[in-house]
Amino acid sequence: MRPKKHRTTGSNDLFRARLYQIINMKHELVQLAGKIDWDWIDGEVARLYSENGRPGIETRFMIGLLLLKHTYGLSDEGVCEGWVHDPYFQFFTGEEFFQHAFPHERSDLSHWRKRLSDKLESLLAESLRVAHEAGALRGQDLKRVTVDTTVQPKAITFPTDAKLLHAAIKGLNRLARRHGVRLRQSYVRIARTAAMMAGRYAHAKQFKRHQRQLRVLRSRLGRIIRDIRRRIEGQPALEEAFALPLGRAAQIRSQQQRQRGWKLYSFHAPEVECIGKGKAAAPYEFGVKASIVTNNRRAPGGLFVLHARSLPDNPYDGHTLRDVLDRTEALTGCPIERAYVDKGYRGHDTQNPRRVFISGQKRGVFGAIKRELRRRSAIEPIIGHLKAEGHLGRCYLKGRAGDAANVVLSAVGHNFRRILAWLRELLCIFLIQLSHTLACPAPLNSTS
Repeated sequence: MRPKKHRTTGSNDLFRARLYQIINMKHELVQLAGKIDWDWIDGEVARLYSENGRPGIETRFMIGLLLLKHTYGLSDEGVCEGWVHDPYFQFFTGEEFFQHAFPHERSDLSHWRKRLSDKLESLLAESLRVAHEAGALRGQDLKRVTVDTTVQPKAITFPTDAKLLHAAIKGLNRLARRHGVRLRQSYVRIARTAAMMAGRYAHAKQFKRHQRQLRVLRSRLGRIIRDIRRRIEGQPALEEAFALPLGRAAQIRSQQQRQRGWKLYSFHAPEVECIGKGKAAAPYEFGVKASIVTNNRRAPGGLFVLHARSLPDNPYDGHTLRDVLDRTEALTGCPIERAYVDKGYRGHDTQNPRRVFISGQKRGVFGAIKRELRRRSAIEPIIGHLKAEGHLGRCYLKGRAGDAANVVLSAVGHNFRRILAWLRELLCIFLIQLSHTLACPAPLNSTS
């Protein structure tokens, strides 16, 4: 059933004080809570629920927790624990009185993320609307944008042959125990020792011994695969449960280090891709490619993320530019006059190629366009902030849906960080002006 709408009781409590009586109502979180259109968000989320069943948790509570998590770069556990300690967090999520215990389960955040997968861009649009209403972002700042791609790394270890083979052996044994399939031999201790020795031999550059340990791991993994297939033969339920894990294990066992084509880089996260961006420090990154769009000209509140999305299957940047610009225009409601990109977008397929300017381009670059093209590199520190202060630096969410949700929510968190900084700056300016007014009062008119 659709969530209940947020309502305040309006009644007093003899033993408890209301939150607005014990907090600073000029705090930036309090001002931000008053600027967000919670009713519009509730209307967008309500369509995802049926009319039957138990009523869901209030939209403002769960959406507020997601916004706080990505604004302050917290984990699910961290934001739930901080909510209990911080009255400003509780006021932001719509509480009237200070609560001494978290009223729901932490896993509710995971359920809401999955349910909101198609509506997360609404939160990004709301962050831009709030920034525009607060004066941190102007309409003219949306007409000229900068587009770039980056890699969102997945929370996996660096893939080596020994690690992958060992992970496949452990994963198949774990799945067999869960479904009650009794194996002839598990090879867990042999695999652990072989994986450890393979790493040591590789570090010592004793590659013949290293390859011998890899052969041990491959042979034991093959025995487990064949043993499982024999024992589940003729049992449709078990065959369906083991189909994907056995396919992954067979792929890991057969693939070689320098083979071309598709490879598997993680047993538990098969969606991980190997992406090379030409960095000296990290020649290859393992995750998913993400597209980021920011305003080219610095707005009063700084640079905001106008659009963000994941790009699975590692497409060529130029083949994604048309769709990214169309989605940005649909999200902001403002046509894009000029877009600035790097050389990775050469050969793009946009509708109006003359409005796209590539780094290093000489023809047609003069005056304001030349100055704006020099500002193209300003998107790089924004990507750095998304990774260092947000969750774009390492994705812990499951599957491709988790990758897509993490990219959008990281952009939403960045925008709200900029809005909070802008509100904090406005409050400082107001206090400085007030102190000057009190220190230098206007002279009284003297009467003769």
